[in-house]
Amino acid sequence: MNNRLKSAATLAVALGLSIATASAETARIFWKDLRPATQPAAESVGLPMVAARMPDRGETLSVNLRDKAIQLAGYALPLDRDGDLVYQFLLVPWTGACSHMPTPPPNQIVLVTPARPYRMSQAYQPVAVTGALEPGMEKSQLFILDGVSVIQSGYTVRKAEVTDVDGVPDTITLPANSPWSFLNKKKN
Repeated sequence: MNNRLKSAATLAVALGLSIATASAETARIFWKDLRPATQPAAESVGLPMVAARMPDRGETLSVNLRDKAIQLAGYALPLDRDGDLVYQFLLVPWTGACSHMPTPPPNQIVLVTPARPYRMSQAYQPVAVTGALEPGMEKSQLFILDGVSVIQSGYTVRKAEVTDVDGVPDTITLPANSPWSFLNKKKN
């Protein structure tokens, strides 16, 4: 009987620890958290921020976020879809990135695989992604009107929870003279 009580107590403690771990707070991060502090922000190098302008080509990643539960807001650009259901997408820091403008550096692109297919009404839909962030270079094919583009992302979030958001707090607004500034306009 004493062993049963010890086993029950051990099980309760183990369950309590796993519940505490599962409910650990999710860190809300911003795009600047994905690049080294020494890497200039997009605004200071001028849009588009391209990897070729950087000494490390934007391949220096933030490994201190490895396996951390994070939430990051950005714009979803579908890679794998069937109608309005999206199975995989790139999360990018501004509208037009990758398909209409040169690609941001890899440390400013996240490859996202939702836990469930995500219903997307438009490309560059603002979303928040929650899940475990995994640093590591991955290449994806993006099919655009004039062909295929290979995009290198610096991070991956698999089994992500994806939710719509009204806006991205640290987005970079395209210059007024950009031919893609219409992407920043809100729909009524």
